[in-house]
Amino acid sequence: MSQKTVLYDKHVEYGGKMVDFAGWQMPVNYGSQMDEHHQVRQDAGMFDVSHMTIVDLKGDRVKDFLRYLLANDVAKLKEPGKALYSCMLREDGGVIDDLIVYYMNDSWYRMVVNAGTHDKDMAWINQQAPNFDVDVNERANVAMIAVQGPKAIEKAISVLPVDEVEAVAEMKRFFGVDCGEWFIGRTGYTGEDGFEIMLPESEAPALWDKLAHAGVKPCGLGARDTLRLEAGMNLYGADMTEETSPLISGLGWTIAWEPEDRDFIGRAAIQQEREQGVSQKIVGLILEERGILRGHQKVVVENVGEGEITSGTFSPTLKQSIALARVPVQTGDHCQVEIRGKLLNARVVKPVFVRDGQAV
Repeated sequence: MSQKTVLYDKHVEYGGKMVDFAGWQMPVNYGSQMDEHHQVRQDAGMFDVSHMTIVDLKGDRVKDFLRYLLANDVAKLKEPGKALYSCMLREDGGVIDDLIVYYMNDSWYRMVVNAGTHDKDMAWINQQAPNFDVDVNERANVAMIAVQGPKAIEKAISVLPVDEVEAVAEMKRFFGVDCGEWFIGRTGYTGEDGFEIMLPESEAPALWDKLAHAGVKPCGLGARDTLRLEAGMNLYGADMTEETSPLISGLGWTIAWEPEDRDFIGRAAIQQEREQGVSQKIVGLILEERGILRGHQKVVVENVGEGEITSGTFSPTLKQSIALARVPVQTGDHCQVEIRGKLLNARVVKPVFVRDGQAV
């Protein structure tokens, strides 16, 4: 049976079309996915992301633990509230999950992981933590609302019931501010500016209403997916999986190879892969003919080989069909995609299509 977030009744009240997503009843849209997409690109929209998992990690050796657990290096985090994006790998280099971790202080980090990978993530973290005497506390009673768009910050700040409003207003991107029972991060999954607000479940419905009254439109999973794809952001289970390494998933930049003596889970495997040379890479595709790019469609690169679309959709901002695809590393500027038995021409681009509302 699907679980419900604390905001389920609000989704129904606001006209959300509910679907099962990763074992949760979530809104796919509130009427028009296209309108919701444009609302986030042009103004401000909000998403219920309470199905995601918030984990507090504490202990005297928590930094050592995370330096071993994650491919990126939390030693880079010097200022309280600073965030880091990283992959968590298997021993063979496959991606267990991608996540964000916040440095709170030397003995406390906060991690946010995906809903669909909850069980295996928590099992893996709890398996490794005892070796470092780290306390793992899953924050089950915390909700999370993402407010995204060029007007998201000003509209959110106008209704935030916290004393640290000035600190929140001045916060840099990829930082968070601890507001006691609330935590506000300047992060997101849309390619727009905004906040991800963590707060007690009991207070989430009231905040949802206040944001709506301030002109922040409720948005569903459909718009969230087209927004993240336009921004070139990977989706776990599509653009990377346990069977793919960060090196062939466009996530090589998230691996901290220095210092060389830092051992992290999966390092030996992906280091060997790097030294041997990867045979595939993630690229962006823009379809030059009529059609819709979808996951698992075949990509044909003449005189080179074949690849596959990992995520594809129609871009409401560009008004063209776009995709992320894993293709042979020798792929140049053009390829073809097989759609309904026909090979259609596509242009190969850097895998970021839209940033801060503008075509890249």
